[in-house]
Amino acid sequence: MLSRWMSGSSRNLDREYNCTVRLLDDSEYTCTIQRDAKGQYLFDLLCHHLNLLEKDYFGIRFVDPDKQRHWLEFTKSVVKQMRAQPPFTMCFRVKFYPTDPAALKEEITRYLVFLQIKRDLYHGRLLCKTSDAALLAAYILQAEIGDYDPGKHPEGYSSKFQFFPKHSEKLERKIAEIHKSELSGQTPATSELNFLRKAQTLETYGVDPHPCKDVSGNAAFLAFTPFGFVVLQGNKRVHFIKWNEVTKMKFEGKTFYLYVSQKEEKKIVLTYFAPTPEACKHLWKCGIENQAFYKLEKSSQVRTVSSSNLFFKGSRFPLGNPGTGKSRSCPSITHGPRLSSVPRTRRRAVHISIMEGLESLRDSAHSTPVRSASHGDAFAGPGRSGRAESSERVAVIADESYSPADSVLPTPVAEHSLELMLLSRQANGAPCSIEEEKESEAGTPAAEAEGELRALCPGAAGLGPAQAQQVNKFLLSVLRLLLVTVGLLFVLLLLLIVLTESDLDTAFFRDIRQTPEFEQFHYQYFCPLRRWFACKLRAVVNLLIDT
Repeated sequence: MLSRWMSGSSRNLDREYNCTVRLLDDSEYTCTIQRDAKGQYLFDLLCHHLNLLEKDYFGIRFVDPDKQRHWLEFTKSVVKQMRAQPPFTMCFRVKFYPTDPAALKEEITRYLVFLQIKRDLYHGRLLCKTSDAALLAAYILQAEIGDYDPGKHPEGYSSKFQFFPKHSEKLERKIAEIHKSELSGQTPATSELNFLRKAQTLETYGVDPHPCKDVSGNAAFLAFTPFGFVVLQGNKRVHFIKWNEVTKMKFEGKTFYLYVSQKEEKKIVLTYFAPTPEACKHLWKCGIENQAFYKLEKSSQVRTVSSSNLFFKGSRFPLGNPGTGKSRSCPSITHGPRLSSVPRTRRRAVHISIMEGLESLRDSAHSTPVRSASHGDAFAGPGRSGRAESSERVAVIADESYSPADSVLPTPVAEHSLELMLLSRQANGAPCSIEEEKESEAGTPAAEAEGELRALCPGAAGLGPAQAQQVNKFLLSVLRLLLVTVGLLFVLLLLLIVLTESDLDTAFFRDIRQTPEFEQFHYQYFCPLRRWFACKLRAVVNLLIDT
């Protein structure tokens, strides 16, 4: 029996899992991994396949069965992180956007970032004004087909390319006009470089939107960029907070808190509500990783604090102002312009892992008292380092509302969740109430738990969303406290029984042993149970000896 168990465990460990990773050019990389293979192993396989040295900016993203996106953690087993059944499907994406993509040393790295921003433009994540959109699309056109040739490019040729989720004939004519008159003679590499330089100046550069709602129930998109934290609503950037102003981020359930310390010791906290607790945790984790990447010199500077997580589900992570960020680059080596034609090089890249420094993140026991800020509070930092200081509260980022859910590009996994589509509907003027969110969550354990809590507290039905959520948090904390108390009492009872039945000779235990209740327990329950365990133990030992 033992040999069969050991052989079964060995076969389980040796089992191979098929993985498919979709790359930025929509090609697919397929491989097999062992059960205990770490995320770093799969990432290294991809980087070797792409001949990629500047690895720090990239990551592997996947979507769980609940449509929640995650970044693959390199220090953990791939199989244990994937909740779906094999074969596993993932995407290779830019995780940390370079502050200056044109300054990257490797041409292959610039090309991969170019592909990512091109996807952002198409999916509606990189939203900009019409004039900027036309110029970006013209750069893509020049990189794809080269100089304009009347013999090869008939009238309306630019309409065959899909640069945006939707665009008009007027925009297509503007793209063709720029391509014909302004970009002639540019090589694909030069066009891609100019594309990166232009994209870097836009307000939505590097934005990976997280759909949320503010304290007033208005839809918003939260994002972390190389320069700080931004909040987008409609066609405006309503908040921009530089990384050195962010002092702490935390989440509790669906609620995300951002603590800000500005000039003259002014402290503000922004509060937003994510669609699910899992989405809120993902938002918090992305914020922590982005600030660590752009502001800390090395992973050892990540300050972690921990406390008991018995009474609330959430995390708090204080971050100070560590100073200027580091430059992540490697020695300059010239590669070919495309993924399939890049020669392999053996030079060693400078690679600093932030994930290892974030592995031990836990909950903080303290929070800083600050004033709560609502959607309309006035503070917005400058858009980029080196730009002129701006006193505007709100910056217009595009001619139309920010709605990244308009993407129609097929991908192997869902790029946008149901909650994202609901929020984008509200951003476009369609109704999206809290009741609709509850209907989308109906049938889930979280929805059932909230229904039970409402039954326990009927008066909460007339409360607002924020107040009802506070009541739910309080009731959940009480339930956790009761469960922990019962568990501690059970452990103490077991400890008392073990000490009483031991040979420990103290007056306290002698008095207990002399009581009639203890003698009855000892002879009727403890002794038979001990003989049963001894018999089973001897049987197992004999079995091991025989085998």
